[in-house]
Amino acid sequence: MTLRDTARDLIEKFEVLRDFEATVRDLMATHEAKRPLWFPHDLIGPGPDESIADHRKRATKRAEGIPVPARAAVALNLLTEEGLPHFHRVFAAHAGEDSHWRDWLNLWTAEEDRHGQILHDYVRDTGLLDQRKLEEIQFEYMRAGFNPDWDKDPYRVFVYTSVQERATQRSHAETGKVVAEYDPLLGEVLEKVAQEEARHFTFYRAVFGEVLKRDPNRGLESASHILPGIDMPGLTIPGFRDFAEVIRRSGIYGPRDYLKIVQEQIAFWKIEKLEGLNEMGRKAQERIMAVPDRLRRIADLIETRSRAKTFSFEVVFNREFAME
Repeated sequence: MTLRDTARDLIEKFEVLRDFEATVRDLMATHEAKRPLWFPHDLIGPGPDESIADHRKRATKRAEGIPVPARAAVALNLLTEEGLPHFHRVFAAHAGEDSHWRDWLNLWTAEEDRHGQILHDYVRDTGLLDQRKLEEIQFEYMRAGFNPDWDKDPYRVFVYTSVQERATQRSHAETGKVVAEYDPLLGEVLEKVAQEEARHFTFYRAVFGEVLKRDPNRGLESASHILPGIDMPGLTIPGFRDFAEVIRRSGIYGPRDYLKIVQEQIAFWKIEKLEGLNEMGRKAQERIMAVPDRLRRIADLIETRSRAKTFSFEVVFNREFAME
């Protein structure tokens, strides 16, 4: 495809997105009607007659039993949420200055901003992690940037956000189940965040469904480049692969979870049933329908090769722990 063809392709895709701005307005209204607005202070702040010192003492006592692997999972969840500036930048390139896409981006950013804030406040109040080391990692993550190869294609953006928000929801929800045994409040916080990620997932999945109604051939072509595997938002976090391995071994999130997510989207978007496609669309459809088998083989391979391993993270005070 020539540079001129690429530019024309991008313009036409933006025209498709503008075609259903009224639908975006309706999706936003539905989203806000179903979304209970909460704020970090309301969930984890000190009581009305409680001093900051007493609040932190009580919070520290409540969280002291949380095991090291779960703390590592919380660290990864927190750091991933703190990557919000990367994603606002990527999405803003497609939002425009006079559209409902811009309004959605601003709303999404405001909601997402509280996720990192509440986890950061919880960690500070409880001493769950090494605060200085956490801030160092966060700085390095921001400095490293996040420059995915899908950010020039608005269709790919919506496929990515659909599966990524679902994956993030799963990670928060399952981490919440693990820590709730030790600190029910943190379990509640993570469930609140997971519920909001689920609502974002619902929005993005519906948006890409609208794309497929209007432009199925190019929509499928874009999806075929994303669904085989995504780089999670925290890929450039220092030590990311070890963090990810801990949450896989903990049963929080791993390749089989991503397989289920892809299967869900294929079924929801009815990809197998799309008809009237041109050659490009048919080939993309075939590639997408082959993705689950490939992901299943990858999951099998990872599990077969997995061996016991010892981990240690500075952000969790260098406490060593072994996992099968």
